Amino acid sequence: MTRTWRFAALPLFLVALAVLPLNAYGQAAAPKAALPVLTTSAGQSADVNTLNAIMEQADLKYDYCDVPTAAMLKSGVGLGGARAKAGFHIESTTDLARFKAGTPYRTVVFALGASLKGMGASGLTVETEIKRVTDLIQYCKQNRIFIVAVHAGGQSKRGAPGSDNEKMIDAVAPFANYIIVAKDGNKDGRFTKIGQDKGIPVSQVDYALGMVGLIKKLFE
Repeated sequence: MTRTWRFAALPLFLVALAVLPLNAYGQAAAPKAALPVLTTSAGQSADVNTLNAIMEQADLKYDYCDVPTAAMLKSGVGLGGARAKAGFHIESTTDLARFKAGTPYRTVVFALGASLKGMGASGLTVETEIKRVTDLIQYCKQNRIFIVAVHAGGQSKRGAPGSDNEKMIDAVAPFANYIIVAKDGNKDGRFTKIGQDKGIPVSQVDYALGMVGLIKKLFE
């Protein structure tokens, strides 16, 4: 999945208006994550573009790859010098003065949302994408890398149990350290229930734009 757009710069008061009161299960405030950070997709939908735009609006530097493997994640900042090619997109804005190439990632942020077109463009099926994401999750858990699950796509990135979108949620959300979800994608309370069942803090915002403030605070 390639990157196609960015939010225009917006006044901070508009960002503030988009945030609903936080619902952080199990604690009074959202947790804290650390840099350096990698953003990626679980499902290869365009929602990863939204995530990267949120990161930029929050004035955060990051590495991005749509389909990193666990081996690439292990390579740390710069992902081992990997280069973009057809079906494989990568970008690094990480501040190399602070974090030299190869510095282990402290946080991985997943954008949840399935796209058969996006997966097909990267040579993936639903099954191989889930396997790739599961391997990343396992590596993060083994190496104490903080996992953030972001569901910004609203109702359009939900579905019936067992659908592609729900499979991507299943692959990431129950294993995350923090979940951020747009209100429209949590009408059935699924993310809230995952948080309650697994002891994961969950923050809900009115619109994806409201995630800017949460992400900024997360890395303070």
